Amino acid sequence: MHGGNVFETDALRLLVTVADTGSFTQAAARLDYTQSAVSRRIASLEKRAGGPLFDRLARGVRLNPAGHALHRHAVEVLDRLARAEHELTAIRAGHGGTLRVAAFSTANISLVPAALRAFLRSRPDVEVVASEGRSDALMRRLAEGALDLAVVSDYPSGLPSADGVTTEALLEDELFVVLPREHRLAGSGTIDLRELRDEAWLQDAPADRPMMLTEVCARAGFRPRKIVRIAEWTGKFGYVAAGLGVALVPSLAAWAVPAGLSLCRLDDLAPRRTVYAALPAAPLPAALELRDLLHEAAG
Repeated sequence: MHGGNVFETDALRLLVTVADTGSFTQAAARLDYTQSAVSRRIASLEKRAGGPLFDRLARGVRLNPAGHALHRHAVEVLDRLARAEHELTAIRAGHGGTLRVAAFSTANISLVPAALRAFLRSRPDVEVVASEGRSDALMRRLAEGALDLAVVSDYPSGLPSADGVTTEALLEDELFVVLPREHRLAGSGTIDLRELRDEAWLQDAPADRPMMLTEVCARAGFRPRKIVRIAEWTGKFGYVAAGLGVALVPSLAAWAVPAGLSLCRLDDLAPRRTVYAALPAAPLPAALELRDLLHEAAG
């Protein structure tokens, strides 16, 4: 086989059309070529293929064994290209394809699932790939093209930035405090943060990360007496239930607080954070639709 042009799309399409019609003349009419152009192109293809692909008959042409072999591959290649074109068109129109979504942990408790449920009802043909991570890492993944949409927040050290990534505020997330049911302040409704100055606090941030907890306590005029580092919410709730500490809980996570614990609002010193939808510079239509549903779920 000579040269690397045997598998050009136009040449393969011409081969298939001539084989289907059995005639250079009919193939020319179907493809809007002249008969001489078809003859020249088939001759060029046969030269590159290393020999004849058709038997020339008194009336028309038919594939020879080499032609049958190339025809089989040509049909497969053209079919795959057609399906690729169809899939890309569907993705750009917001139908089909894959949508890669990620969020920080508490956004995955109720906000993101509610939006995804509505999205999949209207777009069941879209495959959603969901994941979880910290906001700074999610912004980097968006910039690298590894995500189509992310839900991020400005906690603990401000909203991360990334080249080509845009953000839209979804909601302001107030932080509550969760207490054991038998705690003296359980069921109080709103609590003065200073009344918790003697408590042990459950906190997930590693030692090298800033903590909203220490900043908020400082504004209230005290330092946390003790910080117990527990990362997962299930572990935090277990420690609270055992009376081993109290924890700040975002309003996004309020739905997941076990019934045996007491969730209380804090006074004017209550810490808050803003939650954002983050998108790449050229978002998919499906990502824009999910963004709109996130706004609805946040509202």
